[in-house]
Amino acid sequence: MQQHAQHHADSPAPRRRRRTGRLTGLAAATAALIGLGNLSGTGAHAADNPYERGPAPTQASIEALRGPYAVSQTSVSSLAVTGFGGGTIYYPTTTADGTFGAVAISPGFTAYESSIAWLGPRLASQGFVVFTIDTNTTMDQPDSRGDQLLAALDYLTQRSSVRGRVDATRLGVMGHSMGGGGSLEAAKDRPSLQAAIPLTPWNLDKTWSEIRTPTMIIGADGDTIAPVSSHAEPFYQNLPSSLDKAYLELNNATHFTPNSNDTTIAKYSISWLKRFIDNDTRYEQFLCPLPRPSLTIEEYRGNCPHTS
Repeated sequence: MQQHAQHHADSPAPRRRRRTGRLTGLAAATAALIGLGNLSGTGAHAADNPYERGPAPTQASIEALRGPYAVSQTSVSSLAVTGFGGGTIYYPTTTADGTFGAVAISPGFTAYESSIAWLGPRLASQGFVVFTIDTNTTMDQPDSRGDQLLAALDYLTQRSSVRGRVDATRLGVMGHSMGGGGSLEAAKDRPSLQAAIPLTPWNLDKTWSEIRTPTMIIGADGDTIAPVSSHAEPFYQNLPSSLDKAYLELNNATHFTPNSNDTTIAKYSISWLKRFIDNDTRYEQFLCPLPRPSLTIEEYRGNCPHTS
């Protein structure tokens, strides 16, 4: 069951008149071109890309706790679904902007939806439908979590009460720890996904040459449960060289950093999802040139410019 909570003439004219007519037409055409050039950035972009949502981004807007969209949410009972453990759907309240891209997010080993719930409203307020899920059991392994992420996306786009708000061709996956390993499994199994973001991911499989989905892997320099040297880094290195991909290693962070509201995770996740789910090149500026090491970034690798 689902419960909703509130929270788009034939004789030739004299020579002078013909020339005047040409000049008038030329002036009108020039004015029209100037007018087009003076259109606001949002309108001009919207004409080129119908998937853009929200105003032009700034560093402040992608770091903000909330984006431009008011957000509503609906709970999905585990009793009402098959293939995963239910969860919470966060979505922009407005219908004025048409459909939105969507992302499903899995928690990690022994964890519940609450451990990744902060990502729901933070991402949804930037213009996405976000489904934070519980898994069938807290002990499920990455391959199972990958299947459950895909089952959640299928429910979201086909059966959920907000299915009319979702563009089923623009979907992504995220996950923490074994859920991050699961997001790699989901991307491998469903190449049509537009973006994947594993967060301090864990998986026994280290080779991901099959993946065709633009993938940003976020690791943590202080991770002792899924050390970057044996998980996040090999995952990144074994993605295809031709793929749009990135490796962000958080500075002064642990395996559990993705379980709390984190501005660095949010800003680069938003930019990656916008760039590849929405094809919104306005966000390319935050990904290319590659971000430099800082108080919050230990290392960043990737390919620039992006080609997808």
